[in-house]
Amino acid sequence: MGAPEGDEAAPTFGPTALVTPANLVTVARIAASPVFIVMIVAWGARWSTFAVGFAIAMTDYLDGWLARRQGQTRAGAFLDPLADKVLVLGGMAALVWNEQFDVLPVALIALRELVISAYRSRAGRRGVTVPATKLAKWKTFVQLWAIGFAVMPPLASDAHWIATLTLWVAVALTLQTGWSYLRAARNIAADQLGGDDGS
Repeated sequence: MGAPEGDEAAPTFGPTALVTPANLVTVARIAASPVFIVMIVAWGARWSTFAVGFAIAMTDYLDGWLARRQGQTRAGAFLDPLADKVLVLGGMAALVWNEQFDVLPVALIALRELVISAYRSRAGRRGVTVPATKLAKWKTFVQLWAIGFAVMPPLASDAHWIATLTLWVAVALTLQTGWSYLRAARNIAADQLGGDDGS
């Protein structure tokens, strides 16, 4: 016999849960990112470096799938973008160190990420979760491929312009999504002030 129509299983974990499979995968991604960063600095563009970075990045899809299946949590909403930032900013900093990336685009990306992280932290203290938008997810995807192209041996040596172009596309998406977050924050603040005036 099949389950009654419209009968959906309840989430395994509530929004306040800390130790969940999705969060454990995210923490593992944060812990593994320094390995990738060290490999970039020590070895530069190698298939082994690319493979490790690719494997770490793919865990983002795994923890997202687990979170949707078992229940999204506030801790996960904080940890998931943090894991992305550790991998992206660490990888880009390593590529700047190796003189494969220029400082300016990486600095622009880092500044945006720090500002939005501060915004998320402030919102979190007020009990407000700020989920990533679809465009922000694409931004992270392009950032990661900018790093991937830079450590992929054939492209790193013969077509480095592909990584550079992808990096600048990532800068454009990064600044656009950052502005969208801040504009949304300003609208929320205006609504709260309006509600206070009318109370």
